Amino acid sequence: MGVLVCCDCFFYRKSKTKPNGKKPPPEEKKQYLELEYTKIRVVDFDLKELVVLPREIDLNEWLASNTTTFFNLINLQYSTISEFCTGDTCQAMNACNTIYYWYDERGKKTKCTAPQYVDFVMSLCQKLVTDEEIFPTKYGKEFPNSFESLVKKICRYLFHVLAHLYWAHFKETVALELQGHLNTLYAHFIVFVREFNLVDPKETCIMDDLSEVLCTPAPPPAPAPAPSAPASAPSPSSQNHVTER
Repeated sequence: MGVLVCCDCFFYRKSKTKPNGKKPPPEEKKQYLELEYTKIRVVDFDLKELVVLPREIDLNEWLASNTTTFFNLINLQYSTISEFCTGDTCQAMNACNTIYYWYDERGKKTKCTAPQYVDFVMSLCQKLVTDEEIFPTKYGKEFPNSFESLVKKICRYLFHVLAHLYWAHFKETVALELQGHLNTLYAHFIVFVREFNLVDPKETCIMDDLSEVLCTPAPPPAPAPAPSAPASAPSPSSQNHVTER
């Protein structure tokens, strides 16, 4: 079986043209995957420790707290580049080869500009996280049966915003020296949604290359080499003595 796979790969690489004889467009270089940018983080510890459910905390309380925090942070991160995300520069809400369409409450599909899409996302999230019937803050108030599905909906939309930030506005983020904040926010968010299965992997797979880099804990630094011992002076017995005659 291994030989067949290798042969298939070789044949595919040899064929660099489409059936109509035209070469496929070259893949755009992903600046955000370059080491000089991926190594920049705000924190350098394992984010897994931040997302694990504490024993004394209710699951829904934990999901509500973290989801609200991510909404606020991603909204803030987007606001730093919002002046560059316009209807002219971003005529579609896209990331990689994916275009996101907005579906209204009636299920009507609409293609809109990126700033319009993000505005829809943030308005919806704001409406949900401030609704006492969905995200209760008073003691003894129960979460609705639909709570988990609504959290998943919010997280899916927030992922779209993060993906668009990397795909369309990473250069502006670097110019503002905010790539460390974006990297840390993205990694924290991905680790969180993976921990509680909040976003379908088919949804996030377009950014798997970045997720693999940012969500893998950095290896511990190599120990510094022990200082070499200074050369010892020769013992008196081994020194040459000159005897006066």
